Order: sequence, then C-alpha cells, then structure tokens
Amino acid sequence: MAKSTAYQWVRHLPLDPDDASAQRRREHSKAMTEARWSAYRESRDAAQAAEHARAAGVVGGLGERDLLMLGAAIYWCEGVKSKPWRRAVTIQFVNTDPGLLALFLRFLEVCGVDRTVPTYRVSIHESADAEAAVRWWVARLRLPAERFRRTVLKRHNPTTVRRNTGDTYHGCLVISVPRSRELYWRIEGMIAELFRIAGEAQGKTLLRRS
Repeated sequence: MAKSTAYQWVRHLPLDPDDASAQRRREHSKAMTEARWSAYRESRDAAQAAEHARAAGVVGGLGERDLLMLGAAIYWCEGVKSKPWRRAVTIQFVNTDPGLLALFLRFLEVCGVDRTVPTYRVSIHESADAEAAVRWWVARLRLPAERFRRTVLKRHNPTTVRRNTGDTYHGCLVISVPRSRELYWRIEGMIAELFRIAGEAQGKTLLRRS
C-alpha cells in the first residue's frame, strides 16, 4: 500500500493519545532543528555582513558623473519612456523603494532640478492609510508637502493575496518633473552612449575569443 494512501486514512488520528507527550516531542524536535540550523544561520549572516562591507568599500563617494550615469540608468529601467505612439514630454519616475527614489532625487538635483520643482503623488491600495502614507513619504525623503497631488487609490481585490500590507506598506511614489523635455533628451543621449560603449566592448571581447 502506498504511504500516501495510508496517510489519507489515518491523518485525522492524533500521533500520540497523550497530548502532553506529543507536546514534549514537538518541543524536542523544534529544539533539535534550531540547534542544527542556528550555526549555519550565524555563519551565513556573518558572510553576508562581510560581503556587504566589501561591496560598500568599492562604492566610496558619489561624484556628479556617477550620479548622472546612475540616474539615467535607473530612469531607463523604472521611468516613463517615450514610445512611437506616445511621445514623452514629462519626466515621470515611479517606485516603492525609498532608497532608489532618493537616488533619483539626487540625480535631479545634479541636473539642476530642486525638490520643490517636481510634483509628487502617492498611489496606494484603498485598504491602506493613504494620508499616513503621504506623511511618511514627506518625512522619509524630505519633500515639500504642498507639492503633493491627490492620492491615487487602487481598488482592493479581496481575492488577491497581497504581501505588501501593514505598517511597512506606503504605496508607490510618483515623481513628475514639469517642462522636462530637454532633460528627457539628456537621459536618452546618456543611455544611447552607454549602450554604444557596452556594445563596442562586447564586440572586442568576441574578437579576442575568436
């Protein structure tokens, strides 16, 4: 008889008629598992911390050129881009990560766009605290509250299992820069040059291997 079949027949039966004995056995099993994996977790966490420290040392400081390259790259990944059927006339950047948004704001400052220039908008599920989310973004990124526009509420679907809930959920922040067509062209130019350099380097690598 297959074990799976036998399990279906007896799964409703307690493993031990003595509840206290069963509880002791569960606690012992949990303690053994914890002892088995605690050393591994400690070693893994130490290795992770060491790698983080080494990587941080590589970064050093961020100069103006660094911020320009980084800002153009993250905008090309996360920002609204011009399409043949929809020409971009405004820089618009949307994200949930405050670190990435802070980096983009520094990029804008290097490009001469102060934090008082863009408009900001929170996009969040209607089941969350929208007003608290706005206050959080204002404080977290040191943004002028008067530049925030009306919050966009996403309709809540109770059948969807969402992980982004609770006190750590603050929605998406939308950064829109008015009259930013020329800045968009600058980003296009930087990205085109980065792509050209990457393609040229790849071609040289292929030639060396052939």
